[in-house]
Order: sequence, then C-alpha cells, then structure tokens
Amino acid sequence: MEGIILMRKLAIATASAMLGVALSLSSMVPAVYAAETVNCDAVMQELGQGKKAKEVAADLKISRSSVYRCKRHAKNAAKAAEKSSMGTSEKMGNAAAAGAMPSPATSK
Repeated sequence: MEGIILMRKLAIATASAMLGVALSLSSMVPAVYAAETVNCDAVMQELGQGKKAKEVAADLKISRSSVYRCKRHAKNAAKAAEKSSMGTSEKMGNAAAAGAMPSPATSK
C-alpha cells in the first residue's frame, strides 16, 4: 500500500517537473524570436551603398536570407505604392476629363 502511494507521489513530482521544463522552454521562444528581428531600413541603406547581400549580412550579423527578405519587402512596398499612386492619378484624370466635357443638357 505504501509502495503505491510512493509511486503516485513520484509520478506527480515527475509530471510537475516536466510541465515546469515545458513552460520554461516555451517562454524562451519569443525571446529568441525577438533577438532575430531585422532592421530592414539599415539593410536597405547598406544595399543602397552598393554592398552585396553577403557583405551586408556579415556587417549586420544577420543571415543572407534576412537580407533577401528585406529586399523582397521593399520591392513589394514599392509596387504597392506605385499601384496606389497610379490608381489615384487615374481617378483624378478621369474626374478632370469629365469636368472638361460639357454636360449633354447644356450643349445644343
């Protein structure tokens, strides 16, 4: 009888220890991720100076894939900005053209 009680206590203690280890490891993951955030502005500035991705990665102590990711984000942002400005200027052009044309009711 005492053996069973001892085994249950041991099982509970082991499970508690494993839960504690699991929780401590899960709390470390966001800290590691936060340490790996990349300043894409600095990356693009370095690339703008004519450096290659490998050099930028070594200078900023990041991976080359992070450099390429920053380049891809900058390219997508430029496309979105261009698309946005084209849509705005096209709408303005259509509105100006509509205003310049006489309305059918006034022209005879």
